[in-house]
Amino acid sequence: MQLNPDKTQVLWLDSKFQLLKVDIQDVPVLTTSVKVIDTAHDLGVVIVSGLTMSDHVTVVCRSAYCQLRQLRTIARSLSDDASKTLVQAFISCRLDYCNALLCGISDGLVQCLQSVQMRQLGWSLELVDESTSRRC
Repeated sequence: MQLNPDKTQVLWLDSKFQLLKVDIQDVPVLTTSVKVIDTAHDLGVVIVSGLTMSDHVTVVCRSAYCQLRQLRTIARSLSDDASKTLVQAFISCRLDYCNALLCGISDGLVQCLQSVQMRQLGWSLELVDESTSRRC
């Protein structure tokens, strides 16, 4: 087996205070050196060297809001049930994926995720209001 230095990276994991003490940019491995990075993406989760989940929450919220905007443009072409199903499929799955990693995050990050849930709830309520007003 060979090490591919273009695809291999090192991520230091510790508190931000301990990371300030580490000043290594490259780690020598066999005949090559591997670059030290601050952020890694693994299975859709953004891992930051300080283990704060802020970058991951930012990515999840940004993608969820983007998905809601895209769904809003096609919602008029879909039935209410289809719209609700798409919102549930895209938004709830984004929020639920690897959410066990978010245990113990700051209140500010929780509020960011909750704002996406509230927007999703608002979307669902708008669909209910529109469907009842169409029938009246």
